[in-house]
Amino acid sequence: MYFCDQFLIKYMNHYEAVFILNPVLSEDQVKETVKKFEDFLISEGSEIISVEHWGLKKLAYPIQNKKSGFYNLIDFKAANTTVQSFETELKRDERIMRYLNVKLDKYADAWSVKRRERNTKKA
Repeated sequence: MYFCDQFLIKYMNHYEAVFILNPVLSEDQVKETVKKFEDFLISEGSEIISVEHWGLKKLAYPIQNKKSGFYNLIDFKAANTTVQSFETELKRDERIMRYLNVKLDKYADAWSVKRRERNTKKA
């Protein structure tokens, strides 16, 4: 491993990305879109921790004249520059209605682990 790689691994931040996909998509199209963003993050050197499909949910207010959308969450570790390019990719994709990327601090990181453990016990 090169020094640059060690530096990037040590200083990768923990992020959560939640995005809402257009409800007119089929289940296969939703999975394909999520896979596209997973592959993008991996190609940029990120570490995918978990991916959650929350399914079709009603929106709090209409977005693009739609009242529901497919919610998805990707939990990952990445460098800051990777997140900037990831947001650009989210903006370019017309299937994405809204997105939110959040950098987690140590408390949110601990809560994220508990949430994942709770979800695996339910399944």
